[in-house]
Amino acid sequence: MPNVRRSRHGSLQFWPRAKAKRIYPRLRSKPQTKDTKLIGFLGYKVGMTHLTILDPNKNSLTKNQPIFCPVTILECPPLKAASVRFYKDTVYGLKAISQISSKNFDKELARIIDLPKKHKAQEPKLEDVAEVRLLVYTQPKLTGIGKKKPDLLELLISGGDIKSRVEYAKALLDKEIKISEVFKEGQLVDIHAVTKGKGFSGTVKKFGVDIRQHKSEKTKRGAGSLGPWTPKRVSFRAIQAGKFGYHTRTEYNKWFIKIGTNPKEVNPKGGFLHYGLIKNDYVILKGSVPGPAKRPVEITEPIRAPKSMQLLVPQIKYVSTESKQ
Repeated sequence: MPNVRRSRHGSLQFWPRAKAKRIYPRLRSKPQTKDTKLIGFLGYKVGMTHLTILDPNKNSLTKNQPIFCPVTILECPPLKAASVRFYKDTVYGLKAISQISSKNFDKELARIIDLPKKHKAQEPKLEDVAEVRLLVYTQPKLTGIGKKKPDLLELLISGGDIKSRVEYAKALLDKEIKISEVFKEGQLVDIHAVTKGKGFSGTVKKFGVDIRQHKSEKTKRGAGSLGPWTPKRVSFRAIQAGKFGYHTRTEYNKWFIKIGTNPKEVNPKGGFLHYGLIKNDYVILKGSVPGPAKRPVEITEPIRAPKSMQLLVPQIKYVSTESKQ
């Protein structure tokens, strides 16, 4: 067999490989729904375990048979609404024109923003509003991750006309929003998260190039060439060492297996590694999720959902609660 040379790995679709500006993801896509609702929720990554479920897929060869399923668990304490924001269309894009703030804020919110001293309620004309968003913040104090500073982000309200969106958003002020009010068991969702940071990495780890033989000139763990003599510059496609990881990434069409309210059903003996015990509502997703434990993960409606998407709620026969230590 010949020795296959691989000059570089890694898709140029993710370019430039920029580091994220914040620990929770920035959402740029806007999935649309038929019903008036929030399109997303924020939870904290707990870790992975495995289940045994009865295959609910009618077209599968293992239909109604027990199958092994690796899953990721996210703890989802209730969100709180800080304000309703109204945006209008301009020649320079969307621009915030007014907002209706909540009457009661958690004191932990003062760790990241200056809380308003007076209640603001400036509702614009409906004909000027193009988009309605809800400014929400998390409650990490309810979890055991040792964090007090909440994460503040905007969530789009989609579906229906502008009037129904405004009324829906105003109804959520001064209330706690649970994960079960936004998503359903068995549906597909998109996952947005910031990956693990690897620090300064070489080309072998970063791009997967082969390590050269021991008689090679200058270095073994570097690129064989940075490009031709002409043109006299280094292309951005040439592999070079640098910072690696801590990127915002999206995974499409992840399967929502369960939304649970009883943490005792999934808490392992001794707690999850690097996380501890779950204390709030949780969700179980099939497969892996980017980022380390305790990392905020945003869950949204699917933007590339298949046309024949349907709710597939599996019957769980076994949940591994053995110690992960």
